[in-house]
Amino acid sequence: MTRAVAISDSANFYVSAERIFDPSLKTVPVIVLSNNDGCAVARSDEAKALGIEMGAPLHLIRDKVEAHGVRVFSSNYTLYGDISRRVVEVYETFSPRVEVYSIDESFLDFDGFRDREAHAQAMRKQVQLQVGIPVRVGIGPTKTLAKCANEAAKRNPIFKGVLDLADRSVTDWLLPRIPVGDVWGVGKRTCARLAPLGIHTAADLRDMPPRQARSLGSVVLERTVRELQGEPCLSLETAPPPRKGMAVTRSAGAPMRDRETVVSALAAHATRAAEKLRQHGLVAGAMTVFYHTSRFSTGKPQHTASRTVKLTPMTSDARDLVRAARACVEASWPQRGGPYAFAKSGVLLDELVAEADRPRSLFDAEDGREARSRAVMQALDAVNARFGKKTMVLGSEGTGRAWAMRAEYRSPRYTTRISDLPVVR
Repeated sequence: MTRAVAISDSANFYVSAERIFDPSLKTVPVIVLSNNDGCAVARSDEAKALGIEMGAPLHLIRDKVEAHGVRVFSSNYTLYGDISRRVVEVYETFSPRVEVYSIDESFLDFDGFRDREAHAQAMRKQVQLQVGIPVRVGIGPTKTLAKCANEAAKRNPIFKGVLDLADRSVTDWLLPRIPVGDVWGVGKRTCARLAPLGIHTAADLRDMPPRQARSLGSVVLERTVRELQGEPCLSLETAPPPRKGMAVTRSAGAPMRDRETVVSALAAHATRAAEKLRQHGLVAGAMTVFYHTSRFSTGKPQHTASRTVKLTPMTSDARDLVRAARACVEASWPQRGGPYAFAKSGVLLDELVAEADRPRSLFDAEDGREARSRAVMQALDAVNARFGKKTMVLGSEGTGRAWAMRAEYRSPRYTTRISDLPVVR
């Protein structure tokens, strides 16, 4: 085996991040909830042992939470994002190339290391020491095989958190034990097409002729088969691909029953979307606004609305996006039926290009609008960077924010807000 790809993922990442700053959580059942404190999206091993399923609504497991002393947390994405960044910084000292695949997973180039298992164990130890997050590592000649190794390292303690498929006999032992539905990139529909062919495990899929895989599931399935056979088809992507779109959507913490409340929520979403554009040096040429009622509200009037508008000139100015969002709401507000209780809203940005590459009009340099817009947005970003998010907002967002998401159990932003820094007494 000449090529070595590793994937390292964090154990129960959201829960592990909460445990860094609260030692009392180490051996107790812990769950982290989705937006608006709806469902369990992360569970400690102790919570899993109690039978708490992924996606279980909090109101349906309340009795179990109270009976077993389960600690409950709202999602704290600011904290999780910063902890993820710190973990990646450690990875970068152990590998010349790192691809951040998700908030808790990264692919690493392990080519050239003589004892890859020892190198991975040293990396695990350093992440635990510097950040406090437990990680598991799978190593293989391809990304797909590395993912298989990682799954085995998670589930079987005999591997002590690291499995290297350097030995073909280990691969031959492992793949028959992995259900085909657990193979990276194989979804439920593909499983349904594979089952009549007698393909039930990763080993069965590996032995499938690549041409047959292409005819059954397109080039994606063929690529998976070749990767399971040890042929690299997916390279490390150390530079993120250019963004083609961007979205900011939120469920409301309380029903939005009037137009100004919906506009206020969308103004906040549009402001955040503009901030993300500026962070990536992009401008948008089109924006879609939507808002809708909850499909789970049986017996109540239902309504879904959306509008798309061209942004001319292309922009990352929050004021432009907010004006466009208001215009979309005014054009799409229901004139009949109701009263409606809107439960979710959002903005979607398309036609993204680098700010330096955006089309200019004949009068851009003449009227100075672009320079003024940039100066105002730089001032807004500077104030919020120094004094905290939402220190300065557009008036369109309002002050009550009755639509804001519920987060009754959110922990402090320990690493990103001065007032929340942990204090040792």
